[in-house]
Amino acid sequence: MSRFVLVIPLLLSGTLASAQLVEQFNPPRGEPLQDWGQLGRYDGDNQRLKSLPAQPGRVVFLGDSITENWKLSQSFPGKPYVNRGISGQTTPQMLVRMFPDVIELKPAAVILLAGTNDIAGNTGPVTLTQIQHNFQAMTELAQARGIKVILCTVVPVSDYTPTKQTARRPPADIARLNAWIKEYAAKAKAVVADYYSALVDEKGMLRQGFADDGLHPNARGYARITPVAAAAIQQVLR
Repeated sequence: MSRFVLVIPLLLSGTLASAQLVEQFNPPRGEPLQDWGQLGRYDGDNQRLKSLPAQPGRVVFLGDSITENWKLSQSFPGKPYVNRGISGQTTPQMLVRMFPDVIELKPAAVILLAGTNDIAGNTGPVTLTQIQHNFQAMTELAQARGIKVILCTVVPVSDYTPTKQTARRPPADIARLNAWIKEYAAKAKAVVADYYSALVDEKGMLRQGFADDGLHPNARGYARITPVAAAAIQQVLR
């Protein structure tokens, strides 16, 4: 099956990066997957939390593996923060999880980190507009129920490690999505947690030494974005 690839130059320290997002959506044919959104992943803990009084200041971290791997109790000791990250997930899968994993937990805020796996094509070809629609849907669902929204910029990737990341997640696509996230957040009165700026180097890559595979922050990487998340949460809950 052919697909159309739009190549957009991005000047990164004298080099050009190409884009991977498709302009026309031609999904592959196949059988639907069971529990495609992975609603069963946190169902047990969701039921437990719903049986308890909602904690003031509860914040749900919704995302992919970067969120799932984050040891929130260590980064934010004593805070009623709930991790709802699932490795490999894309924005349409997170949208499916909005009610059971976010809204029904009655948090004061949700902090959403998503998009890198959309760019990588984890659930098939996708356009930038489709990713935007998913961000908008999740934001509006939360805000309609009085839940404050924090939108995180997509974390940069690098080729400094043996696992090269820019082929599947071109820096040009990350930059395009991040520019839109900031623009949309201003319109939607959401707060931005700018992880990208905290982790990017002068070449437009994830800083060397802050990820062991060029994609997932290590302990140093999480230490760098923790104060960014903390400041954003403080801003929405003040």
